[in-house]
Amino acid sequence: MSSAVRRLRGYVLASSAIILISPANAQSNSQQVLPSVTVEAPGQTRATPARPQRNVARTARAVRPARAPAAPVQPVAGQGNGPRAVPGVLSAQQALKEINNTPGGVALVPAEAYRNSTVANTIKDILDYVPGVFAQPKWGDDTRLSIRGSGLSRNFHLRGIQLYMDGIPINTADGYGDFQEIDPTAYKYVEVYKGANALQYGANSLGGAINFVIPTGRDPLPNGASFDFGAFGFKRLQANAGGANGPWDGFVTASTQASNGFRDHSFGSSNRLNGDIGYQISPDVETRFYFNANEVRQRIPGSVDRTTALTSPTTAAAVNVANDWQRNIDAVRIANKTTVRLDDATLEFGAFGVDRHLMHPIFQWLDYRYKDYGGFAKLTDDRIIGGFRNRFVAGVNILNGTIDAQQFVNVGGFKGAQTSSLRQTPENYSAFAENSFYFLPNVAFIAGTQYLFAVRDQHVNFSTNGDLNGRSSFSLWSPKTGLLWQVDPSWQVFGNVSRSAEVPSFGESVSPNFLNPTLPTIPFFSIKPQTATTFEIGTRMKRPDYAWEVALYRSAIDNELLCLYSAFGNCNVTNANKTVHQGIEAGAGAAIARDIFMGGSAPDKIWLNLAYTLNDFRFDNDPVFGNNQLPGAPRHFVRAELLYKHPSGLYAGPNLEWVPQAYFVDSANTLITSAYAIWGLKAGFDNGGPVSGYIEARNIANKAYIASASIIDRANAASPLFEPGTGRAIYAGLRYRW
Repeated sequence: MSSAVRRLRGYVLASSAIILISPANAQSNSQQVLPSVTVEAPGQTRATPARPQRNVARTARAVRPARAPAAPVQPVAGQGNGPRAVPGVLSAQQALKEINNTPGGVALVPAEAYRNSTVANTIKDILDYVPGVFAQPKWGDDTRLSIRGSGLSRNFHLRGIQLYMDGIPINTADGYGDFQEIDPTAYKYVEVYKGANALQYGANSLGGAINFVIPTGRDPLPNGASFDFGAFGFKRLQANAGGANGPWDGFVTASTQASNGFRDHSFGSSNRLNGDIGYQISPDVETRFYFNANEVRQRIPGSVDRTTALTSPTTAAAVNVANDWQRNIDAVRIANKTTVRLDDATLEFGAFGVDRHLMHPIFQWLDYRYKDYGGFAKLTDDRIIGGFRNRFVAGVNILNGTIDAQQFVNVGGFKGAQTSSLRQTPENYSAFAENSFYFLPNVAFIAGTQYLFAVRDQHVNFSTNGDLNGRSSFSLWSPKTGLLWQVDPSWQVFGNVSRSAEVPSFGESVSPNFLNPTLPTIPFFSIKPQTATTFEIGTRMKRPDYAWEVALYRSAIDNELLCLYSAFGNCNVTNANKTVHQGIEAGAGAAIARDIFMGGSAPDKIWLNLAYTLNDFRFDNDPVFGNNQLPGAPRHFVRAELLYKHPSGLYAGPNLEWVPQAYFVDSANTLITSAYAIWGLKAGFDNGGPVSGYIEARNIANKAYIASASIIDRANAASPLFEPGTGRAIYAGLRYRW
């Protein structure tokens, strides 16, 4: 392994828990990389990052002196055919340089931030220290996930955030998503784009996008195995292998896990496979094939009333047990991406296909088959124009599909008589462009836009549920403008104004009158798109022993997709009039003490990690709910960790999750959750080498609390809306890599 690779790996492993993004300082003849705002990972001592070096093979060509290079490429382990980096392979540090060009709320979370020091079982373990993100497990892998108040009214599945695996959509073509297909053990880093900052993915929602990126055979330490076990019968075995041979490389990772679950009727198991195969056609052209397969079986304990959640948290909802509610998924994804590196530009293009089967006995037995497909192309051009650096990005995205939706009577968990047969056809076509012009060496003016054309078409073959034929189409522009100011190499300020637009899925509708005569009939094709204008300002700073980020935003939303009516205890989503989402997102890391037992160039230290989110979500003079708070998210959310870290790799310390104020679960603001504070401890060993291990205790006081809640328009004390949090739990794990 070359010294450059060792320095790069040391930096990536050392600077992890949350890498909050700051843009590169563009100069006329060179670029300096802003040190990332970092909350350090357990057990890692920070290494001095290597200055990016231009590749020997690259500089052997004719070089124009005024050129501002795009992200410098680094040699990667295992390449085996010369030092020139493969164009389609990005390390965490290279991905950090790329995401640095975003003038707003983004984050990059490397695997070392969570993979080696926690059980890493849910998306919450990945995103726990990203401010602005509210992620709370409900049961199994299912999680209530919201960014800046997105999707608050979606009591099942996910809406308002678009999920990707290596750029391949996890969400269905009509917009909803599941978490069961996410394997936290599989990724080398995770990118978070908040709101309209996800412009490049065609993301058209308030919450933005999250991209999960797996390693390649050219990444360091591609082989490994891990074993995790712990409370409530949890056990997981994971293994990965990879390597490179000349122009070829490949990587595959597989995991199998099972858990009885904290609550009754919450047993789940899963088998997951992820991988990629790459071929370097020439020094400037690479093509890569991706594959992902999942087999998930999960029982659903359901929501219960507030009293039950706080006094008997393991109890499952009676109807869930009687009818054996489940969510079972079989899914396969394949994709190809080709990357072509030009003198001043990079072109990426590809296609993908997804085959998903959802077997979902709930109030009825849902048998849904999804076939999604699409393609993408993206051009990034970074050059000097008239003595000024200019970076231009443009692309197109297509995500289409068909849904064969069959529903049956649920008879104790088995299919009964058929109740409906629908064919749903969602289509999404988006194009985007963004230009960053550095009118000063350290200040860029950024302007961009996205256009989305979407279709939602439903054909009813048969239905006793009141389903209707219908078609709706949407044509939406989402412009954005902003500024990036690199005050100095370690301090950055940004601001932007952006628009986002969220197209409804087939799940948004109000039941026909014959199901509940008190409700208006609002079919899915009458639901309007949700649009928002967001103002955002922020600043980030990085110093050797402390780092912080603060961002403030305000979103004025028209036609927010919210729960305004209810039937049979379920929320029916339609358009509100006007609402406001605003808040503060703050992250910090600091060495509050050092040289305690060991000094020198690599001292021990006590490191504080902190993430704080303030949510202020309200109706805006609504004719029914006035200026009430929007239900579904806490006003304050705090995540903190205090670790003693020894340069040998040993670490130990407590952590805290705190919701100091209960929040409403209904739009009428009549019923609340409960405030809570839970704490834990973890200890382990991780020095960036081949062996790491941990032991982690969660909710040590065994406090009964409400982790998440479904919402409704008007609630009462008997409303079954609450998911209890997990009780005291201990987990341990061991990982070996080579």
